[in-house]
Amino acid sequence: MGQQLLSIVQYILGLGPTVMLPIVIFILALIFSVKPSRALRSSVTIGMGFVGIYLVFDVLVNNLGPAAQAMVKNTGINLPVMDLGWPPLSAITWASPIAPFVIPLTIIINIVMLALNLTKTVDVDLWNYWHFAFAGALVYSGTKSFGLGLLAAGIAAVIVIKLADWCAPMVQKYFNLPGISLPTLSSAVFFPVGILGDKIIEKIPVLNKLNADPETIQKRFGVFGEPMMVGLILGLLLGIGAGYDLKGVLNLGINLGAVMLILPRMVRILMEGLIPLSDAIRALLKKRYPNRSDLYIGLDIAVAIGNPSVIATALLLTPIAVILSVIVPGNRVMPLGDLANLAVMISMVVLATRGNVLRSVIIGIPIMIGDLLVATTVAPLVTDIAKSINFKFPEGYTGLISSFLDGGNPFRFWLLKIFQGNIAAIILIPVVLAIVYWLIKYTNSQTHQDSSGIKA
Repeated sequence: MGQQLLSIVQYILGLGPTVMLPIVIFILALIFSVKPSRALRSSVTIGMGFVGIYLVFDVLVNNLGPAAQAMVKNTGINLPVMDLGWPPLSAITWASPIAPFVIPLTIIINIVMLALNLTKTVDVDLWNYWHFAFAGALVYSGTKSFGLGLLAAGIAAVIVIKLADWCAPMVQKYFNLPGISLPTLSSAVFFPVGILGDKIIEKIPVLNKLNADPETIQKRFGVFGEPMMVGLILGLLLGIGAGYDLKGVLNLGINLGAVMLILPRMVRILMEGLIPLSDAIRALLKKRYPNRSDLYIGLDIAVAIGNPSVIATALLLTPIAVILSVIVPGNRVMPLGDLANLAVMISMVVLATRGNVLRSVIIGIPIMIGDLLVATTVAPLVTDIAKSINFKFPEGYTGLISSFLDGGNPFRFWLLKIFQGNIAAIILIPVVLAIVYWLIKYTNSQTHQDSSGIKA
């Protein structure tokens, strides 16, 4: 029975997010009494938008990945733990025994939270439930308790959904994504870090005067401040850092400039399909539940990666990540697979700084240091999980594997340590809750000031 359930789940997930999401959106639209023809058009348009986003994102990864690996090779890094990146890690997670139970668990949790008015987010991004499943798989592997693994996955889902609610007003204002929240664990958990870091920088003389959002950059540098030109320039610099020849440098510059230009347009196509659906859902809710606030549709973080500040910050952090992997004491992870995916990790930090690239880079540095050290620490567990599902390791490789970003995610590591009974991790619970409560009050007051026309 368990094996059949696993096979069914793996088949459905094998359809991929670009197929799964339109199906889920279509069913959701019918549930909310949207006309079938309108629901079909909206859901298909959304699917096409995601196809465009992933195609352009692949251009980013396929160009930035080799350049980042060349930089690693040029530094002579020889670290023993291999960074597989998130795609193999997600495949390992979905093949783990705990994964088939996480999808229905998360759906039930989301429905209960909606029914009790504990959230506004309808998390339709089933593919990214693997983030919760991986938290559960780590705890299961670290404690040998299936029940604790499921509990960890459930707690991860609740916290990320609540984080998505918290940052949704800013997502809609600064990323221009009306009616959207972003419950992707690998980025959402860094929103509080971004808010705290931004507030600290605000108190530091000189640093608090530096502003490098796209509007300021474009105003100061004219044509060279346009997003596509910023991508071109950063691409040229990364190509030089990678040791490319002139052809390679120019190709990388043009491709990264194209990503900065095209990706936001793909997001607009997605929104073209989503907005009519969101409007129909809001109208129905307003009619049936006049006292209920609007719901948010929870989507993949990919819809935010098109923001020029996110891409620029990720490109600047790429060579910094390589340098950190060499100089951080205790790091044993050679960053390869995830270096091209820094935009995912840093997106919510960029949101917290309201698009200030310089502040986001500064905040991103300690985050990456933490990721490297956590990825090193959990490498034996990740390797054990991979072996337990007979994962095919690279030819001739017999060492440890991990993932720089998702394997190094500090939130999952904290959950793991809590369930292992680590005293320091348990003591941190009220401390972190107090800090987050204070940050929520702070952001709510800032949002109120912004909406009142008062300068924050």
